[in-house]
Amino acid sequence: MRKRLAILGSTGSIGCNVLKVADRFPDRFEVVGLAAGHNITLLREQIERYRPALVAVHAEVRGDLVQSLPPGWDERVVCGQEGNVAVATLPAADIVVSAIVGAAGLLPTLAAIRAGKDIGLANKETLVMAGNLVMEEVRRRRVRLLPIDSEHSAVTQALEAGRREDVARIILTASGGPFLELAGAELARATPAMALNHPNWRMGRKISIDSASLMNKGLEVIEARWLFNVDFDKIEVLIHPQSIVHSLVEFVDGSVVAQMGIADMRIPILYALSSPERLTTGLARLDLCRCGPLTFREPDTGRFPALALAYLAGRRGGTAPAVLNAANEVAVQAFLDRTIAFPAIAAVVAETLEQVPWRLDGDVTAILAADQEARRQAALVVARRAAGSDR
Repeated sequence: MRKRLAILGSTGSIGCNVLKVADRFPDRFEVVGLAAGHNITLLREQIERYRPALVAVHAEVRGDLVQSLPPGWDERVVCGQEGNVAVATLPAADIVVSAIVGAAGLLPTLAAIRAGKDIGLANKETLVMAGNLVMEEVRRRRVRLLPIDSEHSAVTQALEAGRREDVARIILTASGGPFLELAGAELARATPAMALNHPNWRMGRKISIDSASLMNKGLEVIEARWLFNVDFDKIEVLIHPQSIVHSLVEFVDGSVVAQMGIADMRIPILYALSSPERLTTGLARLDLCRCGPLTFREPDTGRFPALALAYLAGRRGGTAPAVLNAANEVAVQAFLDRTIAFPAIAAVVAETLEQVPWRLDGDVTAILAADQEARRQAALVVARRAAGSDR
């Protein structure tokens, strides 16, 4: 029986790869819903190819999209966050792929879970901001939540080798990004173009900057805490520049199980969509004789303090991770706009974390309020830095 997919973030890197997977297995997957942002050129192509039952797009471009579609599409194109929720809860969908970038993915993903949909999760911010609440809903609704991030997919696969209660450590690997060998003084002169030039992966702009700062790995640490129900003391990060070992699990007997593969997001996407079955991707196989030495090292939190900030916010809990995430989103955009320098991303996040009060018992309303206050405060910090000499 074919699984019917609703894709949130269909024009982004993950969304496009999900559609490539669906194209390879037309007898197994059917696309019934698409949600995108402003890229109506690509979205129109997707609509023409997949003929989904419902489409969501940003309100300001809805009119242009509808005008470019054949007659009869007006009622099938919704907009804004309400539109994302409508696609996420589409009755025809079996699986919702949550690949919207940033905090905007939280509410539609929660709505999908509450509607009884299985989730392919690429939006890590959902668990960063509201991990406890989201996982409670997953258990209550008895749905499956399978991660699409390569690291969390790797951990999920490695955990099949033993019992959860026998896990000693989860080790998330990070490539280190394009600035791995850059000295501190050089980091201050790093440009957005340099940061976007990831050595191993082709990703969206925001996640590429997060990879360069190691904030992406910090967000993944918080995500792993909730996804696998482990304490932060049992989650470690290692720099692995080759991006061959996607993550590892150590058990109490000393056995370490690693998941390995080429750096292609279609592999974890297909695993999330087809698990427990495994299907042939058609991609090149990993050649261990040709991939070179595999090296590992500890992260340098002196040059890349974002990782330590994520551990700090994660251990605080409550609304603190939402503050971390919101401040980072503001700071990353400021760097992309060349308003602040690269090292200031972490500095803005650190200052915002200290200035915005956080609640330990945050519900969704409190989480979203903390998100908004953090954005306001982070914008003030960015403006002050831009006006002064400490960009």
